[in-house]
Amino acid sequence: MIRIIEGPAVKRSLSTLLLPSQTAIFISKSHSTISSPQANHSKPEMDAAQEAHNREAFRQAVVNTLERRLFYIPSFKIYRGVAGLYDYGPPGCAVKSNVLAFWRQHFVLEENMLEVDCPCVTPEIVLKASGHVDKFTDLMVKDEKTGTCYRADHLLKDYCKDRLEKDPNLSAEKAAELRHVLAVLDDLSSEELGAKIKEYGITAPDTKNPLSDPYPFNLMFQTSIGPSGLSPGYMRPETAQGIFVNFKDLYYYNGNKLPFAAAQIGQAFRNEISPRQGLLRVREFTLAEIEHFVDPEDKSHPKFSEVAQLEFLMFPREDQVSGRQARRIPIGEAVSQGIVNNQTLGYFIGRVYLFLTQLGIDKDRLRFRQHLANEMAHYAADCWDAEIECSYGWIECVGIADRSAYDLRAHTDKSGVPLVAHEKFLEPKEVEKLVIAPVKKELGLAFKGNQRMVVEALEAMEEKEAMEMKATLEEKGQAEFHVCTLDKVVTIMKNMLSISKEKKKEHQRVFTPSVIEPSFGIGRIIYCLYEHSFYTRPSRDGDEQLNVFNFPPLIAPIKCTVFPLVQNEQYEEVARRIAKSLTAVGISYKIDITGTSIGKRYARTDELGVPFAITVDSTSSVTVRERDSKQQIRVSVDEVASVITEVTDGVSTWGDVLWRYPTHSS
Repeated sequence: MIRIIEGPAVKRSLSTLLLPSQTAIFISKSHSTISSPQANHSKPEMDAAQEAHNREAFRQAVVNTLERRLFYIPSFKIYRGVAGLYDYGPPGCAVKSNVLAFWRQHFVLEENMLEVDCPCVTPEIVLKASGHVDKFTDLMVKDEKTGTCYRADHLLKDYCKDRLEKDPNLSAEKAAELRHVLAVLDDLSSEELGAKIKEYGITAPDTKNPLSDPYPFNLMFQTSIGPSGLSPGYMRPETAQGIFVNFKDLYYYNGNKLPFAAAQIGQAFRNEISPRQGLLRVREFTLAEIEHFVDPEDKSHPKFSEVAQLEFLMFPREDQVSGRQARRIPIGEAVSQGIVNNQTLGYFIGRVYLFLTQLGIDKDRLRFRQHLANEMAHYAADCWDAEIECSYGWIECVGIADRSAYDLRAHTDKSGVPLVAHEKFLEPKEVEKLVIAPVKKELGLAFKGNQRMVVEALEAMEEKEAMEMKATLEEKGQAEFHVCTLDKVVTIMKNMLSISKEKKKEHQRVFTPSVIEPSFGIGRIIYCLYEHSFYTRPSRDGDEQLNVFNFPPLIAPIKCTVFPLVQNEQYEEVARRIAKSLTAVGISYKIDITGTSIGKRYARTDELGVPFAITVDSTSSVTVRERDSKQQIRVSVDEVASVITEVTDGVSTWGDVLWRYPTHSS
């Protein structure tokens, strides 16, 4: 299980539930370095230790290639680096830029979203309202002698996984116990986590010293705004709050009409306790987030029919609880059956699927997992994670949540500025309104420091639940009530709460919009894309394995290379002409005029994921080679830029141009 924190307001536990039977098997082979669970279910299961070794070997091959070719490198490397911070090199920057450009095209332009760009430094009051100051924490333990800090849940998870994978004498009973611990890891309280660490004798990994009891650590980087130090602030842990606090102005800009969506791409910061897993868990990273504001009484979507037929792996909570596998479900069916809460949420799940698969994510190693009941915040209507399988297991890369009206209400309460929408009636309407009025004095006396969370949970009740509580209070004088944020049941007395319905004539309806939020971890998506795109194939002589990234042209860091076959002034002049024509149409390229063999030059660019290579071997026509098939065609010098453009822009496929141009045998 890999525990991840993403998204706004209070800390959201985006957990990955990886059952033993769903662990991926990694085998190095031509064009298919990783085989998915679906592809291997009929084969004998590999030994767990061998499987872990294969995963590690594959991951190391990918990471070595990425660092050697400067896709990314540890930051401040000459000073021995800092954990959780990485620099993107030239090809990495190009891949990231292309992914973000496609994200803007696929979401911002296609959905006519309002894009904003807000500061990274955020005043404390904003993050106090959202819940981050109080709740954005992980449980930490310290080496009692050296003071080195560790994530408590990571240590317990590592212990369980190591025993399951490497202990040949593990009994079936003990294995079942360890798997159960992994499955409920996110549900363990501080005390339960500490008890398990002591029970299993877990010590500090580096020194084997005893560990302290777990205690909460806030993940935000604290700072101050201005020289006095009197105005506290934080580096934002997400981009969403900037959109929420601007809702009133964005609503006005949109003509006071709902629904509408606002989007933001930007840096976010989380002071991870013990970052690891490379680009998957870092302290500074890029988020792309969408906040789609919608009438809570109408969450239909006018374009839902465009995605309704899409069928992909979904993992509803009922299947997780019962131990079943993820299964393919059409998104239209998932919405109509109530598996997905509403059309707008389903629409964005479908759009996220299209976005990821068009980037190059393997559709057989992509699934949408629904949050379990114990993962859901009390205000959320439904939450799904887009999880991508890689050598680390299933990794949450996109969170898609219906967060109801929590965020706007929280900022309304704290700021005093109503963040609401209006629906004007043609004629006055008599409406019946549910009124939930907590008696804060009585609740404060009963619950003290937990008063706020109890009040929030009571005010967030749906009408059915509220009326049932009203009946129970009138009959028995008290009622049991589960507070999700406290994860416990409390007793509400009759004098603590008033619930009623009132009839009023109104000329307009004033309401707080609900928010559907897709939140994309760009670095995580890119790393999974690297693994899904990587394979090896033998050299022409068969004496070595060559690395290849089969990036789609859409996101390849360089679209084509230009090679004069030999060092010849005429050929080099033709190469410069071609380069000029490629620049004119906005195609990135690289010229290689070194005297090395053409085979070695092909291998170098294949390792960078360049989809096309133009070899200048005459002054009138050239050879164009496609990376994965290694097929070659003859194209005139004057046409070659337009051919590369139409294939990289998706106007034509490589198969289309094969029909139009003569093939070339190397």
